[in-house]
Amino acid sequence: MKKLIFLLTLLAALFFAAPVLAYTVEKGDTMTKIAQEHGLTLDELAEANPQVKNLDRIYVGEHIHIGKRKNNFNPPKQTSNSNNVSRSKGQSNANTEQKENYANKLKLTETELDLLARIVRAEAQTEPFEGKVAVADVVLNRLESSQFPNTIREVIYQPRQFQPVANGQVNKPADQESIKAVQAALSDMRNIAQGSLFFYNPDIATSRWLDSRETTIVIGQHVFKN
Repeated sequence: MKKLIFLLTLLAALFFAAPVLAYTVEKGDTMTKIAQEHGLTLDELAEANPQVKNLDRIYVGEHIHIGKRKNNFNPPKQTSNSNNVSRSKGQSNANTEQKENYANKLKLTETELDLLARIVRAEAQTEPFEGKVAVADVVLNRLESSQFPNTIREVIYQPRQFQPVANGQVNKPADQESIKAVQAALSDMRNIAQGSLFFYNPDIATSRWLDSRETTIVIGQHVFKN
């Protein structure tokens, strides 16, 4: 009888346990893309996968741990207006598709994403979150502009463009908020800088050539320009 009780207890524990989920890498996947699609930060995904020694190198068919499945499920609250629900779902699906398409279009490596987050930290550490996202947007806008180089590294290291490159601040690790700002700039906050290609703090700037350019938006201490 004791053996039967023990066996039933063991089976119940196995049945109700939260299994570790694994994602199988497909063509075009990156660690950043996998993290974003499963609601994780890159650091969380890396911590869950110590076997991945180089975050820039994952292979098709490789298994990536993405966390544990939660047994408890709380269904979303229903609104009284079914038309609004349908419209909201449609907008959400469209936004998700747009985010994925944009991120896939750029095909940024983990190294490039890290560099982008580091320049955001260096340029906007004391700025509000929206200001951090806007700085990342400016770099992405330059990446897409014919006036600037066509890689993240070349854009950031272009001579006399970013002061943190000259003073070495860009070499310091990015903080979590800057990493999240980059993720936001690649998704739902992509156009917060309204197409700006430049930004500066007019209170401390030693060069005034940006004064004459059209102002697109002001966020925190930074003025963004076309």
